[in-house]
Amino acid sequence: MERANSLGVDSKRACQLQQILEAHAAWLEEQPGGARAALNGANLNDAKLERANLRKAILTGAALLEADLSGADLSGASLEQTDFRQASLPGADLSEADLTGANLMRCWLAEANLSEAVLHGTDFQRSHLRAARLHEARIHQCNFLGAILQAAALHHASAFDSIFSDANLEDALLYHVRFQSCRFLSVNASRANFTSANLQACDFSGAQLTGAKFYRADLGGSCFARAAMEECDFREAKLRAADFSSAVLTNARFEDAQMFTADLRGANLQGARGLTAAQLSQARTDERTILPNGRTGPYVKGSGAERPRPSI
Repeated sequence: MERANSLGVDSKRACQLQQILEAHAAWLEEQPGGARAALNGANLNDAKLERANLRKAILTGAALLEADLSGADLSGASLEQTDFRQASLPGADLSEADLTGANLMRCWLAEANLSEAVLHGTDFQRSHLRAARLHEARIHQCNFLGAILQAAALHHASAFDSIFSDANLEDALLYHVRFQSCRFLSVNASRANFTSANLQACDFSGAQLTGAKFYRADLGGSCFARAAMEECDFREAKLRAADFSSAVLTNARFEDAQMFTADLRGANLQGARGLTAAQLSQARTDERTILPNGRTGPYVKGSGAERPRPSI
């Protein structure tokens, strides 16, 4: 039986892999004898590839289960249908990579760079993406169920029909994201920043969003039923037809927010600031709604219930 070496594969395969990596490095530098790494369908399970330079490499359908790719450069790589389950990729560069259909379940991707990556049908269930960068990533029908995305940066990312339920998005930065028909059921996104985000028909039912910022965000048609949204910032946000039924919105800010047909039935607005009589008249309230001054609804124009009681 061949003995595994420092690359985590048998000696023969290790020699071949080393030759491929050297030829690939030469190809990247446009040197004679260089050849692009083509590792389609390769078995690289448990491989030790820390800081490997696989930029623009072809690894379509490769198996990298439990491989160590810490700090590796996979930018611009072809990674369609690649199996990374439980692989270690902290600090890896996957920017502009094509990860269509790739499996990254339970991967360690802390501080990894996935900016401008193509993520179509990619599986990130239970993966660790703390402080990862997904700037301008294209996220389509992906699964981030239970993933850790604390302090992750998703500026200008776009997502459609993707799952973020039960994920941890605490302190995440989502400036100018464009998300449509995504599910965030029971997500923890406390203090997340959705400034100028466009969240259309997204479902945040039961989410923990305490202290989240939605300044100038468009939440049209999205659902926040039963969500915990204490001290959220909705200034200048578009909340038309958004569902906040039974949500906790205590001490939230609503200056200049558009509230037409926003559903506030059963919501707790005690201490909410910046609401006007016109805003509450356009929204839907009922006898279960707790208004900013602590009284129960429905809101009646001229009652003054839009003004929170002064602190004692």
